[in-house]
Amino acid sequence: MAVQLPVTFEFRANQTFDDYYPGSNKEIIDQLRKTVAGTGEQYIFLWGEEGYGKSHLLQACCHEAFHQDITAFYLDLSDSASTDPELFTGLEGFEIVCLDNIDALAGREDWELAFFNLFNQHRDQGNRLILSATCTPNSLTFTLPDLRTRINWGLSLKIQPLDDNDKIAALNYKAQQMGFDIAPQAARFLLTHYDRSLTSLWLILDKLDWASLAAKRKLTIPFLKQILDQRD
Repeated sequence: MAVQLPVTFEFRANQTFDDYYPGSNKEIIDQLRKTVAGTGEQYIFLWGEEGYGKSHLLQACCHEAFHQDITAFYLDLSDSASTDPELFTGLEGFEIVCLDNIDALAGREDWELAFFNLFNQHRDQGNRLILSATCTPNSLTFTLPDLRTRINWGLSLKIQPLDDNDKIAALNYKAQQMGFDIAPQAARFLLTHYDRSLTSLWLILDKLDWASLAAKRKLTIPFLKQILDQRD
């Protein structure tokens, strides 16, 4: 019998479904929520380029599960180089397992075999699995043939990127949740002059939130330039 290891994961409090601006990805959120609740697909494969919010959505699934008294576990496999595949031991008992960046395991035979065993044991218990990657399941270069077959069993969902108007709406949505407003012209200024990835934009919002409170000033474009020009 497998022994459950005392593993933990970083639970990001601000990465819930309510914190995620969906754009054209509302159907994906609906599918994920159904899977968490046990009324949807048993296995979902979520893919899209970096910065599209895959990690956020997997964390959101865990938040949703905890609120429904469902056991859940999140693991980012991009950090697996410094760990051991024994980390999978015991995860088959969780009702929801969310494995981020599953493509990091490709070509690593010990990890592939450990994941293959987890996949089978977890599924046999009727539990739900949610994976993420930057490519389609067909594009994963797993060396284990049976794993290549199983990885294609689930519902494959592609996250759609946000266009500029969506990103402006997302900035305003996120800012309002943080307790302040950002005018459309200020948001467009950020998209034009700074890193446009959502991860970078959220970091900028954190800095602007603190700066506007400290200075007791609104987020005008001159104030944005003043604050952001001070970045390291």
